[in-house]
Amino acid sequence: QVRLVESGGGLVQSGGSLRLSCAASGRTFSSYAMGWFRQAPGKERSVVAAISGSDGSTYYADSVKGRFTISRDNAKNTVYLQMNSLKPEDTATYYCAADPLYEMVLLGRGVDYWGKGTLVTVSS
Repeated sequence: QVRLVESGGGLVQSGGSLRLSCAASGRTFSSYAMGWFRQAPGKERSVVAAISGSDGSTYYADSVKGRFTISRDNAKNTVYLQMNSLKPEDTATYYCAADPLYEMVLLGRGVDYWGKGTLVTVSS
């Protein structure tokens, strides 16, 4: 069983930065692929960034490439999402996800574990 708790959301002006954190319980954190997803009101949840558990490979949605960075600290059982140059369209609830399979995180389907989310609001 893995429990995920997100933090770091809040209100920021356009062009600003935030760093989201996702603290995970469990002894096998380092073997899990991790991902950040977001869901805006009226829209489907979609993957923003993902990082594998095996070799640290990363994936970014086109909309955030060059602005967001996903990283993980296995010693702290934590995954981060550094968000720079934020835009109003980045406003959403951001969710952390974990699964043994990187492919599942990339697809966002059948993922084993989800956090409850943290709200990010970017004002114009």
